[in-house]
Amino acid sequence: MSDPKFVAAEAISRRKAQLVELSERIHATPELGWQEHLASGWVADALADAGFTVERPYLGLDTALRAGFGSGPHTVGLCAEYDALPGLGHACGHNLISAMTVGAALALAAVADEVGLTVVVYGTPAEEGLGGKCELLDRGAFTELDLAMMAHPAPEDDPDPAALAVSHSRISYRGKAAHAAGAPQEGVNAADAFTIAQTAIGLLRQQLPASVRVHGVVTNAGEAPNAIAEHTEGRWYVRAETLEELHRTEERVWKCFEAGALATGCTLEITPESQPYSEMRTDQRTLALYTANLEKLGRVIPDGPGTMSRASTDFANVSQVVDAIHPYIGIGSLPAVNHQKEFAAACVGPTAERALLDGATALAWTAIDRFARSN
Repeated sequence: MSDPKFVAAEAISRRKAQLVELSERIHATPELGWQEHLASGWVADALADAGFTVERPYLGLDTALRAGFGSGPHTVGLCAEYDALPGLGHACGHNLISAMTVGAALALAAVADEVGLTVVVYGTPAEEGLGGKCELLDRGAFTELDLAMMAHPAPEDDPDPAALAVSHSRISYRGKAAHAAGAPQEGVNAADAFTIAQTAIGLLRQQLPASVRVHGVVTNAGEAPNAIAEHTEGRWYVRAETLEELHRTEERVWKCFEAGALATGCTLEITPESQPYSEMRTDQRTLALYTANLEKLGRVIPDGPGTMSRASTDFANVSQVVDAIHPYIGIGSLPAVNHQKEFAAACVGPTAERALLDGATALAWTAIDRFARSN
């Protein structure tokens, strides 16, 4: 009987050119959340060509998909992400996530009967702040799984990052326009409201714990310099170690925005962009298997937390309902880090290709180690 881990690795090696081409094609054609029609189609086609049964659209979401293979007693789920960042393209490396996930799925399909697996790939849109996996969870996805996994690019390997809970909100102030020189007294300045709110948030940071992050951008600062701003908008994130801490922090941050409205006479509207992302709950047994497999591939795990240890992911919500791991795999990009154009550039090329193949192999080997002995 062949060693299933050898068979899995060979399946990935044979498809190296196909996987690299998939990654590069997604990288060259960035699509924002809920608009990933090309990328989701390319992932679906790669899996269908390998014998997976593909549903797309999935659960009523146009750019989501589910692909299944095998009928074993243990169901392993792998998540593909493929949305890009506004103005930055694939500066979080979701092109590599898609290719790694496809590679791991094809590897597990090659040994599914021997190991006793059912392999499921979820194409999950809109991870960058819009909560695609949260929406899929609400519609019944992931409940069939015994284990969920994915690997995410980062500057260096970090198998167990401490993903923070996060909320994403749209902030809107409405005032009254007036000529800024001729009749400023007739205006109610929505731009000033944001200035006051951001000043209050800056001062609040002195009293926030180190586990908390508050950050955002003004997306509409007004209409013209000679008109009192009637309407302004922004997008704000609040992060914390747990959902409980997140909700407590939000109450304090919202008061800062309320201060802007009170001081200027504007009206304020705070609208969630998605459900909050929870903190990550890592299955330590599976993580130990993954880390050992990473080391077998010759990768060196750095000491201490990685650069992405305070990031967030909607995959964390999946980890609340099923055993899960979400390691970061290094692409050797330092000093470039995620969400920089330089990081996007590092998500193609020889070092990125090695991470793609190592990540796919480590995920597949981990599923084999986890379930092969329990048949």
